[in-house]
Amino acid sequence: MAFEELKRKQSVMWGTGPYERLPEHYAPLLEHLATAAAPRPGEHVLDVATGTGALATRLARTGAKVTGIDLAPALIETAKRLAKEDGLSIDFEVGDAENLPYADGTFDLVVSNVGAIFAPDHKAVAKELARVTRPGGRLGLGNWSPESGVVDMFKVMAKYMPPPPAGAGSAFTWGDREYVEEMLGDAFDLTFETGDAPQKGSSGEEVWELFATVYGPTRTLAANLEPERRAQLRQDFADFFEGYRTAEGIHQPRPYLIVLGTRR
Repeated sequence: MAFEELKRKQSVMWGTGPYERLPEHYAPLLEHLATAAAPRPGEHVLDVATGTGALATRLARTGAKVTGIDLAPALIETAKRLAKEDGLSIDFEVGDAENLPYADGTFDLVVSNVGAIFAPDHKAVAKELARVTRPGGRLGLGNWSPESGVVDMFKVMAKYMPPPPAGAGSAFTWGDREYVEEMLGDAFDLTFETGDAPQKGSSGEEVWELFATVYGPTRTLAANLEPERRAQLRQDFADFFEGYRTAEGIHQPRPYLIVLGTRR
């Protein structure tokens, strides 16, 4: 499968469920990144792989002029609807993180929260993030850790998925500081912050129902499996999260890395 075919499938997959219900489950990461990015009133901000606009709306409330772009048309339509309901003026459009439709140095601040990490060509993404950020402008990324957390959930699903195409980068390498330095260090002066956005729930089954309903990769995977395999995925997924049961219910730590940069 070529990258273009993979991205075509991703553009549909990410929009298959009501993704707008998911950001509340990683709110600590969203709030951390929104605060650390520190947008200023009137600044031009780009949110790459905006999803349903959870980060873009937070930044727009500061008075920044925000543009959000995402590969999935269904997510962009939801983002537009939610922004209108909130009375926010945000420019949302469909587009590719590997080929952003903006002139060099257009934005004062470029951000992406666990979004651009899923584009398969990491070098192309890094080049585009740098290209559209003005000299002296800023970068803010929220990335899942490669050591534990969301990556472990994906390992459960990976047993039921076809292998990725040759050369496609893993989303979770963006959570490694040395890798980020390799990708972005020539263009940005970088600093890093860390945090945790735990997955909570009353049971492993409840977490399964959330992801199988709302999260495009899980929902699509389950829909494409034969009934017996689907049932086994459901059991493996629920059992995985039951391994994080506490007296208050499910509590799976999900560490993340905040990447902050200033464009050289």
